[in-house]
Amino acid sequence: MSNRRNFIKTATAGSVGLALSSFIPKEANEDSFENKMVNKPIVLSTWNFGVQANGAAWEILKNNGRALDAVEAGVKIPEGDPNERSVGYGGRPDRDGRVTLDACIMDEFSNIGSVACLEHIKHPISVARAVMEKTPHVMLVGDGALQFALSQGFKKENLLVEASKKEWKEWLKTSQYKPIANIENHDTIGMIALDSFGNLSGACTTSGMAYKMHGRVGDSPIIGAGLYVDNEIGAATATGHGEEVIRITGCHLVVELMRQGKSPQTACEEAVARIVKLTNNRNKNLKDIQVGFIALNKKGEYGAYCIQGGFNYAVNDSSGSKLIDSDFFVK
Repeated sequence: MSNRRNFIKTATAGSVGLALSSFIPKEANEDSFENKMVNKPIVLSTWNFGVQANGAAWEILKNNGRALDAVEAGVKIPEGDPNERSVGYGGRPDRDGRVTLDACIMDEFSNIGSVACLEHIKHPISVARAVMEKTPHVMLVGDGALQFALSQGFKKENLLVEASKKEWKEWLKTSQYKPIANIENHDTIGMIALDSFGNLSGACTTSGMAYKMHGRVGDSPIIGAGLYVDNEIGAATATGHGEEVIRITGCHLVVELMRQGKSPQTACEEAVARIVKLTNNRNKNLKDIQVGFIALNKKGEYGAYCIQGGFNYAVNDSSGSKLIDSDFFVK
């Protein structure tokens, strides 16, 4: 009988120990086998301007910084570049000659912030973060977003640089709205990162489609469409024709496919396939549309896929920095 009691006590203690171990913070298990297999830190971003943006993010990540800080710092590089015509300062205007910006940010705790149709502020991603951290809301738009930004000390500036103004005046001669794939309709930097603590965050920022109707908002500031982060599973961001990404809540779909066990690559491919199917069902010309996804899971594995060739993405991890041409659907 005493042996039986001892067995029960030992078994009970073991089960309690197993249960408690699941509550040990990840940092305490830093040397576990599973942790060593994770490729971290790592940062991905869309398009070739992502190389420089990743560089800024990597400076934070390599010093054990938080993924949220890294993605904000990273996307601010193209936002502040007057020669980059699809993001922030220097972005192409709408058909009324007004530069309107969209951005969103999401951290490992599912905190989110977003701004849409914001004018006169060079770094909308930082305004989006302020919305996340300093308001009870998740999205501010238009004049309300501008008023909030000014109240937080952001500087009001003219974002329409001379080169973009010249292009816009040339466009007015015909006012023909037909964005060119991979040029006027990518208009986004999306960035996703996994830090050394195994936490994910993401950011997405854009000046939107060139010569759009005033007030048009695409997928970039919409959580679940242009960006989504689930710290248990992975993160995804999108670029391209925003209306098509919104139609399938694209980045949420990519993350949910990863939740089902799909690799980041397969998840991106299946999301693109869904857009292709809906486009064909609507009798639209697929060659007029470009959408690309990039995805990253908790293991530091990543993937990308797009509708047609021409989309590339940047990766920076312990092995260095590289620019990769994405595989695509239309061959």
